Amino acid sequence: MRNQWLWAFGLAAAIACAPSVFAQKKYGPGASDTEIKLGQTMPYSGPASAYGAIGKAELAYFQMINDQGGINGRKVNLISLDDAYSPPRAVEQVRKLVEEDQVLALFQNLGTPSNSAVHKYVNAKKVPHLFIATGATKWGDPANFPWTIGFQPSYQIESHIYAKYILKNKPAAKIAVLYQNDDYGKDYLKGLKDGLGDKVGLIVAEASYEVTDPTVDSQIVTLKSSGADVMFTIATPKFAAQSIRKVSDIGWKPLHFINNVASSVGAVLTPAGLDKSTGLITALYLKDPLDTKWDKDAGMQRWHAFMKKYMPEANVTDFNYVYGYGAAQLMAIVLKACGDDLTRENLMKQAANVKNVALDVTLPGITYDTGPNDYFPVEQLQLARFDGQRWVLFGEVLAK
Repeated sequence: MRNQWLWAFGLAAAIACAPSVFAQKKYGPGASDTEIKLGQTMPYSGPASAYGAIGKAELAYFQMINDQGGINGRKVNLISLDDAYSPPRAVEQVRKLVEEDQVLALFQNLGTPSNSAVHKYVNAKKVPHLFIATGATKWGDPANFPWTIGFQPSYQIESHIYAKYILKNKPAAKIAVLYQNDDYGKDYLKGLKDGLGDKVGLIVAEASYEVTDPTVDSQIVTLKSSGADVMFTIATPKFAAQSIRKVSDIGWKPLHFINNVASSVGAVLTPAGLDKSTGLITALYLKDPLDTKWDKDAGMQRWHAFMKKYMPEANVTDFNYVYGYGAAQLMAIVLKACGDDLTRENLMKQAANVKNVALDVTLPGITYDTGPNDYFPVEQLQLARFDGQRWVLFGEVLAK
């Protein structure tokens, strides 16, 4: 009886307060009582099409959220368009999302070149450009670009960690670097050089490739001829797989580092050859779905349940599905925090005030934190070595 009275009292209080609550609702473009409209561009085709799995995971995640009643009672409508990893195409698609579709925000647009092409435009338009799928250092610049925030550790932070490891464990190394010839590849390379400091001379050879190149085979042969005994591959999945395979095929046996965004077992290491990938080192901030240590982890159990129900045909060895789930979960947390103030201004305010958030798929000890003057949401990673089947973590969680 007492519980019935409390329930009735709570309902009456809610009804009494309803007019003032409704009066406080605020909406920007793409938001209403029933919908939150988001937009993104993804490389569903083109040289980086392996990353299309990220967009598919995010679409499925928000379908799950909608099936559960949405966010604060509103369904999320994520419009995900193909830009083929082409900056001009990305500009065209983003303009469509902003000017025609009138999205509340852009979410997880993928790629350094594509996001660079729209960076000034979206900030001039004051459209939230949130948790974008690139680790370029330039995204952490609230003073000049207050509407753009990244999602993953910056490429320079990641490269600093590799440099620390090399200086400690192989101080006389001769380092060769393969990198993509654009802002993405150059950002990683700068981080490595800065991390090596006065030992930057350890880099004995550099070779770049264009995303239009058919292979990187010739670059790998050239790098081997330098006599390097450490190799750092800075590449997107297609070219990372080629690099791993060619290094092995020509009998070169360097200590081989592969950048995080090309570390997917399903999308990169399996095509390259698991045997050829054994011994690779990368830095992780997300849990490897193949690692049995997460079998009883509540967060990964939720991820597996999500995959089983919403993406049953997907390759669960592909890290990109873990990444997409994590990014969508963070976006959902921020949208929920907006309450009934779904203006672009409040969305940015909430995105810039994330505090100590551990996602289902982040490694223990790694959390998301932002502030009005801190647009680097996550700055920690842990080194891992591939044992032929899965990534094996070693050492401690590290920062720059």
